[in-house]
Amino acid sequence: MLYYLFQYLDKMDFPGAGVFQYISFRAAFALITSLLITLVFGKRIINFIRKKQIGETIRELGLEGQVQKTGTPTMGGLIILAGIIIPTLLFAKVFNIYIILMLISTIWLGGLGFLDDYIKVFRKNKEGLQGKFKIIGQVGIGLIVGSVLYFHPDVVIKERITPGKTDIISMSQGTKKEVSPPKYAEVPTKTLKTTIPFLKNNELDYGKFISWACEDCAKYGWLIFIPIVIFWVTFTSNGANITDGIDGLAAGSSAIIGVTLGILAYVSGNKIFADYLNIMYLPNTGELVVFAAAFIGACVGFLWYNSYPAQVFMGDTGSLAIGGIIGVFAIAIRKELLIPILCGVFLIENLSVILQVVYFKYQKKKRGLEYAQAHRLFKMAPLHHHYQKVGMHESKIVMRFFIIGITLAVLTIVTLKLR
Repeated sequence: MLYYLFQYLDKMDFPGAGVFQYISFRAAFALITSLLITLVFGKRIINFIRKKQIGETIRELGLEGQVQKTGTPTMGGLIILAGIIIPTLLFAKVFNIYIILMLISTIWLGGLGFLDDYIKVFRKNKEGLQGKFKIIGQVGIGLIVGSVLYFHPDVVIKERITPGKTDIISMSQGTKKEVSPPKYAEVPTKTLKTTIPFLKNNELDYGKFISWACEDCAKYGWLIFIPIVIFWVTFTSNGANITDGIDGLAAGSSAIIGVTLGILAYVSGNKIFADYLNIMYLPNTGELVVFAAAFIGACVGFLWYNSYPAQVFMGDTGSLAIGGIIGVFAIAIRKELLIPILCGVFLIENLSVILQVVYFKYQKKKRGLEYAQAHRLFKMAPLHHHYQKVGMHESKIVMRFFIIGITLAVLTIVTLKLR
């Protein structure tokens, strides 16, 4: 909102108002504002939650320090939501379709998680919202995101006609560099292309998966694209939810991912960087940097209270939202095929649960229940609980997962240059 105010003031020649035109400036202020909201008002929200006796009921899993966490305030995801939504509304171009889409996703998934936490805390139902209703909610937002990205006229790419280049011109008194910016098509293209990691000059077009059926079938590419969007949103949302099992792990991992996504959005929305890195130029996606900054600030600010020993848990209100945000963001900037690398922590946490269940059922069928219970693949799933079971302190587990997350984030960025 402030963007439009200062845009008006700039037209009135108000001194300094033009600085709001710069994405970097607004992103910096979004980050600072998000941190202030989560740090200053976060404590008040925690105290309010504690007064209302909204505490976490911990299941007995035989983990060290588990009993002490009983009664810790939950639903702290409200702090994260406030830290994302308020700075975005203040500093982003709120009429940008990508910003609108991110805000809708944040509120939708935050509301879905809030409903789950409400049932657990106030209805005293430990199971919370039934799994099928969670899936329906995730599929619903995936359907909205996929439809908007496919049908909205502002969601386009600009095809590069000629690459930029630097010529060295010899002169009598030395040399001079002459930089020619890349040339892009005047008319943007509506396409279902996405970035393939590692491969140069080779994007994946989802429309081609159906174009073989008939001459005009490419226009039905949404039949392929929308289910793919639903898959990624559901995967990342549930991935963050499963990862949120020990103090600080989900918030810190999401902050690392958020930094990477912000960088990817910046280079994708900038003609010069997009040309240099040989990636698709996506008009208007640069504005997502402001949202990413607010997201990073919210996760880091929440980590202030959620790091070991946690003063508050984010609950499903936060975990479903931050995971879904990551998925929608990656799809919006056409980097969803990088999710398995970038969100590797979420991936291994998800896989550990799946492998544990599959292996248990296999052993039960082959050798019986008693043997299956005594010979599980992991001592406990998700994976972070396995390491707790072998005696590793949760703060050490979190830090090692952070190191893995940072390594994967760097690798994700490096894939662009490798192309």
